[in-house]
Amino acid sequence: MKGRALVPGRATGRVLFAREPLSFWGGYAADTGELIDRRHPLAGRNAVGTVLVIPSTRGSSTTTAVLLEAIRHGTAPAAIVTRGPDRFLALASIAADELYGRPIPILALESADFERLAGAGEVRIDVDGTVSPAS
Repeated sequence: MKGRALVPGRATGRVLFAREPLSFWGGYAADTGELIDRRHPLAGRNAVGTVLVIPSTRGSSTTTAVLLEAIRHGTAPAAIVTRGPDRFLALASIAADELYGRPIPILALESADFERLAGAGEVRIDVDGTVSPAS
């Protein structure tokens, strides 16, 4: 499948999938990569090195700050896939590239393709927005 690469890049990782939006402010621990919003289905899971698949973020520009800190600490997902563009995630990755030379791919998928990742294991993301099994 192919999505829109908001921030192009390559990444491989285990899919961490949720159908509920995630608030990074109070929901993601930038120092550890743990999802700490106890009401979120991924609560207690660690997103470091994964391909985090969420429909969108919840909240405002604080998402950018939290994700940027996670990238700086090395505790960010390898890539993030959403159901439609998310400018706060894209901004964090672009800023991480400018500040640290370490962007992460941010990819937007159509709804049907987003749902196909629900049962995926490990996937590879390419710079053109292609998502494929990592085999």
